[in-house]
Amino acid sequence: MAIVDTRNDPAGASAGVGAAGARRPRRTGRAPSEPRPYVGWLFVAPNLLGVLAFTFIPLISVVLLSFTQWNLVSGFGGIEFVGLDNFLAVFRDPTFWRSLVITIVYAGVAVPLTLVVGLALALALNRDIPARGLLRAAFFVPYIVNIVAIGMTWQMLLDPEAGLVNQALGAFGAEDLPQWFASSNWALPALILVTIWSQAGYANLIYLSALQDAPTQLYEAARIDGAGRWASFRAITWPSLLPTTVFLLVTLFVGISQTFGMIALITNGGPGDSTTTLSFYMYQTSFQSYRFGYASAVGLVTFIGIFVIMLLMWRAQRGRALHD
Repeated sequence: MAIVDTRNDPAGASAGVGAAGARRPRRTGRAPSEPRPYVGWLFVAPNLLGVLAFTFIPLISVVLLSFTQWNLVSGFGGIEFVGLDNFLAVFRDPTFWRSLVITIVYAGVAVPLTLVVGLALALALNRDIPARGLLRAAFFVPYIVNIVAIGMTWQMLLDPEAGLVNQALGAFGAEDLPQWFASSNWALPALILVTIWSQAGYANLIYLSALQDAPTQLYEAARIDGAGRWASFRAITWPSLLPTTVFLLVTLFVGISQTFGMIALITNGGPGDSTTTLSFYMYQTSFQSYRFGYASAVGLVTFIGIFVIMLLMWRAQRGRALHD
């Protein structure tokens, strides 16, 4: 058997290698175009740092401060551990309970009415009507307008003497016109009105998105069976919107119950304490009275209460949706 010397024959070497089987390149654990793991962490690092700095650290600080008595003027050396005294003082505080009632009334009225207005707008704007896109944008604008602009606008509209609302009511022959933000009886209803106006666009947008995914085949079957609009809404539309409604109920309740900027700008918690909600009471206790430990206890109790209400809302809708 002849032995072929391929040391000086590239063609023979290629043939020999081909006959023996081409060597495969060594595989690495990562494709050439695959980014390294730390690249992803670099992208999310700014957001993680923001959440850490503005969410987790403040939350831990509130929990720790709730067990202390601290006046900001005294500096960090003036922090004194008091155990559960702050929480006991919260439940004995009549101002806390009054603020709690105001918060429940405020959110308990504003949230359902916002859902009703948002759903009504969504049902109307989901049809083929002229300038539908323009109307959708117009109703959403109040939700993204700056809170200062909202407050100044409604202060002018609801001015007891020169406001356009009272002028319009007077033109229709109304007497004993409301004093709105200048009256302890009307300030909270006026605040609820402004809240509904500013939040209805958000509810409208979410409901519109849910209506786009409504099961059209069920509507066709209902129409064939002779069902009217109300029957179709009750049997198809509302059950399909139930998860969306619960989502809006939770998010709106959390957001509205923690409203601060609008109250501080328009009413400053007054007249008297007629619009002093828990969030504004926490501000008064901490940044006006400098009782940061007690304010932290109020905030922690409020957080636990809202969290429990959210769980109850979420569990109440389980198994009732059309898709379940």
